[in-house]
Amino acid sequence: MKQASRSKTRLPGEVFAPGAEGYAEAAATVFAAGTPDLVVRPRDADGVAAAVRHATAAGLAVTVRSGGHSMAGLSTHTDGMVIDLRNLRGVEVLNRERRRVRIGAGATWGAVAAELAWYGLGLTAGDTREVGVGGLTLGGGMGWLVRRYGLAIDNLVAADLVTAAGELIHADAEQHGDLFWALRGGGGNFGVVTSFEFIAQPVTTVHFGTIGYEAVDPARLVAGWRELAGASDEDLTTILNLLPSPPGGPAGPYTAMLQCCYGGSDPDAAAAALRPFRALAPVSADTVRETPYADILEACPTLPPGARMEIRNALVPALDDAMTGAIADLLADGAAIALRGLGGAVARVAPDATAYAHRDAEAMVVAGTMLPPGASPELAAAALARWSPVAARSRGAYVNFLGTATDDDVASVYPSATYRRLAEVKRRYDPANVFRRTHNVPPARG
Repeated sequence: MKQASRSKTRLPGEVFAPGAEGYAEAAATVFAAGTPDLVVRPRDADGVAAAVRHATAAGLAVTVRSGGHSMAGLSTHTDGMVIDLRNLRGVEVLNRERRRVRIGAGATWGAVAAELAWYGLGLTAGDTREVGVGGLTLGGGMGWLVRRYGLAIDNLVAADLVTAAGELIHADAEQHGDLFWALRGGGGNFGVVTSFEFIAQPVTTVHFGTIGYEAVDPARLVAGWRELAGASDEDLTTILNLLPSPPGGPAGPYTAMLQCCYGGSDPDAAAAALRPFRALAPVSADTVRETPYADILEACPTLPPGARMEIRNALVPALDDAMTGAIADLLADGAAIALRGLGGAVARVAPDATAYAHRDAEAMVVAGTMLPPGASPELAAAALARWSPVAARSRGAYVNFLGTATDDDVASVYPSATYRRLAEVKRRYDPANVFRRTHNVPPARG
């Protein structure tokens, strides 16, 4: 692709305007197409600052994109400026002995895992290779090492960002400590993070794969998984997937598959940790094997043109009988269900230490269903009509898996005290709400 024509503003980096070559690709993302006035791809933090200053001076609303995987479609828009960080993708080991690394906010987790593998290091990352470092980290950062090493934010020690005023600042526990607290789970509300500094963990190979189960009563299967997951080795993270069988698919009302990651190379320890799960129900398939950590991140599935996923999630303190029954009802309605085990290292962080506050959740429940192109709002609402009983028994939600971005949706993510504190930080760093095209926490008044 040849260099796209630049606007008269002489913004640094690549600039795509409607009608320019490459604009359509630059405007679209995995979950949404867009028609912004400009898409800007800065080459460095100074370029990001110039883009923010130009947008505010020109009255252009700002959308920030890391990997473009916002399930709510917040990585693009119908107008304004999209700041695409894909060129800020460096991965640098600052101190190998201390395992301190700096990662550009536009890097993808697949590229990060591949680079860190050379040093025998790894980080809790997204489930797919193409997910961006910036968005996943700012929302908390769940991944396959979450029970062993915690969320991505639990390994974050500093961040560089551009403020709403177009200024470059560094935030850590000592400098802009309130902002650093908010960045760890509060989403992209407070500025454009250009790079993160993490303490990586010693990771080489893991035991990863899936265990397929023959269909049994889903409520009994969920209850059994809950008992095993809560007592399992903290090196083991599991996701129980319950998928309605498509027409002409396998016999039975649904299929069950357990995704597993044992975060260590010892085959005997991995086998011992997985043994109870292999006895949970009759096993139809088993692909768990030792593999390099960098190879376990999968390619992001593509949706049919015009189709979209209707998604809900909840962080739940307990998968009791009422909750497992509500999950079974959703499955019977045709929703796909994923139950991600938490606890372990996640639970050992104080709930007020970061903006991700639901440290006592034992699992995250995700429900999704595919909607056809042009689906009506009524069809979308009906798709997960029986979600309410699950939400009513939750403590909140994971902001990165929100499929919608209303004020009520965002408020439901955080405990009230956390939300108020986020609003105060927002008032200090973005009083005009420049970065509102996200899962927005408006600035506090006063």
